[in-house]
Amino acid sequence: MNKVELKPGIYYVGVVDWHLRNFHGYSIHKGTTYNAYLIVDEKIALIDTVKAPFAGELLERIAEIIDPADIDYVISNHVEMDHSGAIPAVMKAAPNATVITSDPSGLKGLKAHYGSDFEFQQVKAGEVISLGKRTLTFVATPMLHWPDNMVTYCPEEKILFSNDAFGQHFTSSKHFDDEVELSQVMADVQGYYANILMPYSAQTKKALSIVEGLDLELIAPSHGIIWRSHIKEVLNAYKYYSEGSTADTALVIFDSMWHSTESMAHSIAEGFTRRGTAVRLLDLKENDLSDVITEVLTARYIAIGSPTLNNNILPNVAALLSYLKGLQPKNKKGFAFGSYGWSGQSIGLVNQALEELGVEILLDPIRINYLPSKEQLRDLEDTISLL
Repeated sequence: MNKVELKPGIYYVGVVDWHLRNFHGYSIHKGTTYNAYLIVDEKIALIDTVKAPFAGELLERIAEIIDPADIDYVISNHVEMDHSGAIPAVMKAAPNATVITSDPSGLKGLKAHYGSDFEFQQVKAGEVISLGKRTLTFVATPMLHWPDNMVTYCPEEKILFSNDAFGQHFTSSKHFDDEVELSQVMADVQGYYANILMPYSAQTKKALSIVEGLDLELIAPSHGIIWRSHIKEVLNAYKYYSEGSTADTALVIFDSMWHSTESMAHSIAEGFTRRGTAVRLLDLKENDLSDVITEVLTARYIAIGSPTLNNNILPNVAALLSYLKGLQPKNKKGFAFGSYGWSGQSIGLVNQALEELGVEILLDPIRINYLPSKEQLRDLEDTISLL
């Protein structure tokens, strides 16, 4: 295995999971990485581990550099098992090591997952440990995105080990942001934030206020690419997302049975185009839900359409609305639309869901019985163009 040195004595020892396509309901298209970092000093620290099935690869990487038995500290920035899953294997290889975790949620979570047999040390925000020439400072970042989350900062090397913050589900044989296509990485930054961190934007803003005060040369997250040349870009992106900023973009999101609601969606999209708003037409039969959510993050307008099925909305639309309820998008404007045969409850149900999400409702629910006529579609386009 090729050693990857971030700075003298500091190594990437994580692994690439090329084949993963679903991350607890969030679809990913390129796999992911589980990043772990080794600092070799008078004391040796391993910062985070990897998902349990990859523990052997992690230990092999470490063994290229030092004897794993010489590890003094295992820093657990986050209990979630894609980061902590290899702790039992690491502790078996390094029986004299101490697991450092956040107080109190980290300790509680690790014991719940792995028992109490390890030597634990709890740390609070601002606590510091010395490795010799280097120190590590711990910064609490609760609910980014579990209560136990923290990040670790090495001031002597100006490295922030940021765990889930600033990560991406992005795989490459390269490890740094200036070795890959930046636009692809930033697209995955947006997808990661939208599908995982969107409901925690208030906590993100607090964390950013701390991070922006640090002297940084590297941000080393637990997923994806390490930031060294484009730190400003990723910090600005997080600031934009956490503030709920939106672009003049409309998403027309729908599912349709016999193309009536689809025809309405096309007219709505044409109306947005006429008013000068960039628009995306997203058929839920053809677009992955996680990709739709990625676009919702920065869109200003969301129009959601469904015909009525069994006095309810179509399952794909129900899934979208359920997903949105958990993610709690901010600063959206929109409306509901759809066709119906004889009952027509779906449009009101979509409208109700949008209201519960806090969406600013621009139009009363738009309902068309059976097949929309050319005149109805033209009127719909005109109405949207005048919003």
